[in-house]
Amino acid sequence: MIPARIRYQTIEFDHLDIHLRSLLDKQQFSDPFGVAEALGISSAQWSLFGVLWESGEMLAREMQSFEIQGKRILEVGCGMALPSLLLNARHADITATDYHPEAGTYLAENVKLNHGRGIPFLRTNWDLDTDNLGTFDVIIGADLLYERNHSDKLSAFIDRHANPHCEVIVIDPCRSSKSSFSKKMMTLGFSFSEIKKTVATLKKDFSANVLSFVR
Repeated sequence: MIPARIRYQTIEFDHLDIHLRSLLDKQQFSDPFGVAEALGISSAQWSLFGVLWESGEMLAREMQSFEIQGKRILEVGCGMALPSLLLNARHADITATDYHPEAGTYLAENVKLNHGRGIPFLRTNWDLDTDNLGTFDVIIGADLLYERNHSDKLSAFIDRHANPHCEVIVIDPCRSSKSSFSKKMMTLGFSFSEIKKTVATLKKDFSANVLSFVR
């Protein structure tokens, strides 16, 4: 099997540059031992963790000036984890999770590339209720609601890992599950607001909803 091809790019923020090692494109695939396949990740889905999506870049830009002092922050479904890398460069207390078996390896390489301190990472899914992650003051994620059943699973996962007082920020590019997810979160005691924003990303001007929940 031909190894997956990679690329290097630099994403510029107001006062920081984040260097990113990612897959060359969405056509890459490398699962020689069938690890991803055993987890239910098909060859068509394999590359999705390893490219920089506009939603992830938008979330990172939301984190440029986000108040981090004294807050334990969790990025859910991190993929290339650009928001986590940005927060790490700001010396935030950041932990990242993803289901893909290669996400942690790429995260560790990108931490080294940016000369940062190690970011705690756990490969987990939203069904697992014994992951020992603990609880957080802030939970963030980008484009997490792309399957119909994600609203139930994600809201339950957040509830398990949210402190009594917790802020949740999700970038959502108008997925159909947004409404059901917001309703689930409100039944868990979160207040809800949203604002549509447009940002200039590496690829194009990108518009999405910033979903904010506070409890």
